[in-house]
Amino acid sequence: MTQPAPVVETHDLTFSYGTTQVLNGLSFSVSEGEIFGVLGANGSGKTTLMRLLVGLLRNDGGAINILGESPSPKQASRVGYMPQVNALYLELSVRENVDFFARMYGMSDRRPRAQSVQEAIDLVDLGPRSSDPILKLSGGMRQRVSLAIALVHRPGLLILDEPTVGLDPDLRAVFWERFRRMAESGATIMISSHTMDDAAHCDRLAFLRDGRVIALDTPSALRAATGQPDATLDDAFMHFLRESSD
Repeated sequence: MTQPAPVVETHDLTFSYGTTQVLNGLSFSVSEGEIFGVLGANGSGKTTLMRLLVGLLRNDGGAINILGESPSPKQASRVGYMPQVNALYLELSVRENVDFFARMYGMSDRRPRAQSVQEAIDLVDLGPRSSDPILKLSGGMRQRVSLAIALVHRPGLLILDEPTVGLDPDLRAVFWERFRRMAESGATIMISSHTMDDAAHCDRLAFLRDGRVIALDTPSALRAATGQPDATLDDAFMHFLRESSD
């Protein structure tokens, strides 16, 4: 049986800001329905990678394939993107923000759009605050609005850059419950993070260092590679950091 094409695929991807190389020969693929995590310290290239995948930056070398095509604005209706820094209109309400971006995603029919906006707001448990301006929301609630925006057009692919930063443990658990439910329904999720709590929820992980993949496997396989029966993902990450330095 022919294997389906990857939803996300990169091959020898490179990118530099001026003379500073940020990504250095990055190669990986992500399958349909998979939660794929990109883990690394600040400065390892995670956010740059995410911006390349959604077409906000253009790679210097190598190739990127998203849903069978090179990244471009025309894919916006099929891809949900949650940036690390909230891109919200502070004076507008929760509903107005989500509705605005729904229209940007091409949802022009008013009645179906209103239903999708309400469903996205309910999904992140912000129904009672839907009329409040963003200015009145906490940081965690603003994160939830950003997630609703990424979900409102029901994309098949979600690209989430540090979506749980600044969230308390209970809210982080709520986010991951949502992500797992979406993956079980067929959505593909790619998430960047620097926390091993997030890493433990992923189906597969790519550890990044200085813009290149130093390890890629399931969380259990990465832990097992350390040779320690009780190894944590932190142990695994440090193990591969040491190996990559040799």
